[in-house]
Amino acid sequence: MLHGIPVSRGIAIGRAHLLRPAARDVKHYLVPEERVEAEVQRLVDAINAVNRELQTVRRDLPPDAPSELAAFIDVHALILSDPIIAEEPLKIIRTRHYNAEWALLTQIDELSAQFDEIEDEYLRERKNDIGQVGERVLKILTGSATVLPPSAPSDESLPQMIVVAHDISPADMLQFRDRAFVGFVTDLGGQNSHTAIVARSLDIPAAVGMSNASTLIAEDDWVIIDGDAGIVIVEPAPVVLEQYREAQAQLIRERKKLGKLKKTPAVTRDGTRIHLLANIELPEDCAAALDAGAVGVGLFRSEFLFMGHTGQASRLPSEDEQFESYRKAVVAMKGRPVTIRTLDIGADKPLDKDEETALNPALGLRAIRYCLAEPQMFLTQLRAILRASAYGPINLLIPMLAHAFEIDQTLAMIEQAKVQLRAVKKKFDPNIPVGAMIEIPAAALTLPLFIKRLNFLSIGTNDLIQYTLAIDRVDHEVAHLYNPLHPAVLQLLHMTISAGAKAGIPVAVCGEIAGDPKLTRLLLGMGLREFSMHPAQVLAVKQEILNTDIDLIEPAVKRILKTFEAPSIADAVERLRLL
Repeated sequence: MLHGIPVSRGIAIGRAHLLRPAARDVKHYLVPEERVEAEVQRLVDAINAVNRELQTVRRDLPPDAPSELAAFIDVHALILSDPIIAEEPLKIIRTRHYNAEWALLTQIDELSAQFDEIEDEYLRERKNDIGQVGERVLKILTGSATVLPPSAPSDESLPQMIVVAHDISPADMLQFRDRAFVGFVTDLGGQNSHTAIVARSLDIPAAVGMSNASTLIAEDDWVIIDGDAGIVIVEPAPVVLEQYREAQAQLIRERKKLGKLKKTPAVTRDGTRIHLLANIELPEDCAAALDAGAVGVGLFRSEFLFMGHTGQASRLPSEDEQFESYRKAVVAMKGRPVTIRTLDIGADKPLDKDEETALNPALGLRAIRYCLAEPQMFLTQLRAILRASAYGPINLLIPMLAHAFEIDQTLAMIEQAKVQLRAVKKKFDPNIPVGAMIEIPAAALTLPLFIKRLNFLSIGTNDLIQYTLAIDRVDHEVAHLYNPLHPAVLQLLHMTISAGAKAGIPVAVCGEIAGDPKLTRLLLGMGLREFSMHPAQVLAVKQEILNTDIDLIEPAVKRILKTFEAPSIADAVERLRLL
C-alpha cells in the first residue's frame, strides 16, 4: 500500500502500464570548440521540433477535450519559448562546452531549485511544467519516445489500464483518451499540479506525490487507486480486490443519482437557501462550473494568467490581455457573479528570477503586500478587472490582508484605478463590491476592521490552517499536523462566520474544506451559507445540503465548538452526518 496526495475522487482498478521518463542519466561530455555551434544547433532543432509537436497537439484537440488541456499546452509552449529554456542552455553550451542534453538538464535543475524555495503550493508545483517541457526536448535529443499499448479492446471484461509515471504532462494525457485509461499514479505533483487539475476535469481517479511508485510498481501489476484517500494498493489480495470492486460499483450508482441534482436548488430540509459557487483557474473553467450547477464563481485565481511570464517582469500580461480573460469569465457565467482574487504572488515567487528569495517566504512580501509594493503592476490588474465589470457582476477579492492601513491603501488604489479609467472614458461598475480573504489569524481576530471597510469576506481555509497551526502543508514531515478540525481553526471559522452574519455581509469559504462533504454539516451549523469549491465537488456537497436540517444540527455544532480534544471533535463531526 502506497500513500500519496488525493486529487480526484473515485476508485480505479486495472493493470499498471509504466511510462518511462527520458533517461535522466544522459551522457555528460565536453564538446570541442569546433563543434560548439553544431551542438547549439542540435538543441535549437530539438526545441523547434517540440514546439511543432505542441502546436500539432493543440490544433488536433478533440472537441470534447477539457478546456484546461488547451490552456496547459499553451503554457508549455510559453515555457518553451521563454529565454530560460530557449536561450540559457545555449549559453551553457557556448561558455562551458557542455553537450546539449547536459546543458538542458543543468538549466532545468537550476530552475527546479529556485521553484523549491516557493512557499505557495500552487505556484511551487509549476516547476513540474518546466520539467515536463524539458522531458519532451530530451526525448527528441535522445531519440526516445513514449510508447503506449494498442487501443483498448471493446471487451469491458478485460482489465483496464492505470498509467504509472514519474510525472505526466497534460499534453501526454491526450494520448490516453482512446485507450482503456481509468486512472493514473505519479511520483510528482500535488493538489494543484496541472495533472491534478486535468484529472478532476476528466473525472479520473488519481493519486499523485507518491514519491517512488514508478519504481515500486511493475508493468502489468494489478493496481487499485482509492482517489478519496490518496492510496494505491499494488497486487491486492483477492478479497481486497472484490471489496473495492463492490465499492466502485456503489460509487458509480451514487454518481448517477448525483447527476440528477444539477438543476435542483441547494436548499436544506428546513428551507434555508445555500449558495454553491465554483473555484476556477481559467475562463474556460466556467463551462464546468455551470454544468455542475454552480450559481457563480467564488474564486478566480488570477495567478494563472501570469504563469507563462515568471522570470520576465517586462513581459507580464498587459491590461488588455488580463481584461479579455476576466471579460470571458464574466460573459461565460451569464449574469452570475464572478469573484476575482487579485494577484497572490510574492517574494517567495518573484516575477523577476534575479530577485532575492525571502528567508521565510511564507511570512514575507507576498499577495497584497507584494501588490502594494508594485503599484503599477497592481493598478494594471485593477483596471483590467474594473473594465470587465462592465460586462457582468464582479466581486473584487483581496488576499492576505491583516492591517487597517493595508485595506485603506488598497481601497485608495482601487479609487485611483477608477479615476484613470474615467480619464480614458472606459466603462466599469463604480460600485464593484470589494472583499477580503480571511486567511491570517490576525484578520480573524480583528474582524471589525474588515467589516467596517469592506463588502464581503471569503475565508481561505488552506492558509488559515497553515498559519494558525504553524504548519507548512507541503512539508511531508509535518503534513500530518495539518488539521482542519483543530479547535483553534474551528474557533476562527466560527468567529468569522458569526461576525459576518451579525453585520449582514456575506461570508464564503473558498478553501478545500468547502468541497469536503464530510464537513458540510459542520459548516452549515456554524452559519455558513456560501461554499466555493472545485466544480467536480459541487454535486456531492449539494446532496449533503439537501439532506440537512439546520435546526436539528445546530445544537450538536454548538457542542463541538465547546470541545477541545481532537478525537472527540472528529467523532462528533462524524456523528453529525447521521442526524
